[in-house]
Amino acid sequence: MAIERTLSIIKPDATKRNLTGKINAKFEEAGLRIVAQKRIHLTKAQVGTFYAVHKERPFYDELCEFMASEPVVVQVLEGESAITRNREVMGATNPSDAAEGTIRAEFAESVGENSVHGSDAPDTAAEEIAYFFAGLELVG
Repeated sequence: MAIERTLSIIKPDATKRNLTGKINAKFEEAGLRIVAQKRIHLTKAQVGTFYAVHKERPFYDELCEFMASEPVVVQVLEGESAITRNREVMGATNPSDAAEGTIRAEFAESVGENSVHGSDAPDTAAEEIAYFFAGLELVG
């Protein structure tokens, strides 16, 4: 198994409810290490750039509005097969489809307010990490 890094975002619905520690505990229990982390309040423009891949989708405007509504925690997780492991720990996008014990099954309020974001592939992870973190901030 390869050691990978992936981007994780704890979304506004979770930060507003003070769930950062509980969510991070799930990542750590799954063998992922947090090697960079910061709490930020994104502007709609920053969110729009980050989620540009979804620009043509019907949920894009609502997603941008939501992600700019409250602070988020952006972080880099590291570990064996970190991308896959993170996605398993997060659970399905729709919380009603998420497996018991996953972050979204336990904490998500809806499909749109699903508490966490995670990179879906190595190339995406590299791009997303670089969007939020300079190399010197990654201290694994």
